[in-house]
Amino acid sequence: MDLYFTKDQKGGTVLNRREFLTLAGVGGTAFVFNFNNPLHAGIKEVVKIMPYTAKDYSQLIGMEGFSETLLKNHFTLYQGYVTNTNKVLDMLGQMLKDGKTATPEFAELKRRLGWEFNGMRLHEYYFENLGRKKGGINKQGTLAKKMTEEFGSYEMWEKDFKGVGTMRGIGWAVLYQDSASGRLINFWINEHDVSHPAGCNPLLILDVFEHAFMIDYGLKKADYIEAFFKNIDWSAAESRLK
Repeated sequence: MDLYFTKDQKGGTVLNRREFLTLAGVGGTAFVFNFNNPLHAGIKEVVKIMPYTAKDYSQLIGMEGFSETLLKNHFTLYQGYVTNTNKVLDMLGQMLKDGKTATPEFAELKRRLGWEFNGMRLHEYYFENLGRKKGGINKQGTLAKKMTEEFGSYEMWEKDFKGVGTMRGIGWAVLYQDSASGRLINFWINEHDVSHPAGCNPLLILDVFEHAFMIDYGLKKADYIEAFFKNIDWSAAESRLK
């Protein structure tokens, strides 16, 4: 039975699904309450934790340099991270209710959560900074100007970023903005949940795990990175600037 809780901790109401929908006056998932209605008295704020849902990136199919097979396989992998994130969160929530937070199983799931969640979110950033229709970075835009301030020119930034991406190993190349100083720094992220710089904002994400390129490029990672650059949606990267 689904339970719907309020945040009124002193006199909070716990409702089953039928009671909740009766009070809400709806039959779906859009909940609107009139707090002046006596039927809704005592309900301060309804909390319904919804699972993460995989986003649809099928509009990327047809990008130059990325086969349909490669992209569909990559989408499927991403969907697996979404599914596993929800599973791990559900299991952790149940273990908390059962008083099992001191168990090795709880500890291992907490460690696993970072891998699954970041695997989900980094793929979303990656897909969302792809899909450029035409043109390159706006050299007069804020992002390009900050790259020039930090690296001397856009071209020097690009050389540095590609150098990170072509390093041996699997992981991610990420352009981060330091939230404290505003500086732009290219980082190598060794795993989904390892090496992320604290307090930094990801602007541009490049997936350099084998699944991102080997179907189309084999071991020619540099060729894949060139194809990536031809398809960057720079407006998405610039919108992430703080």
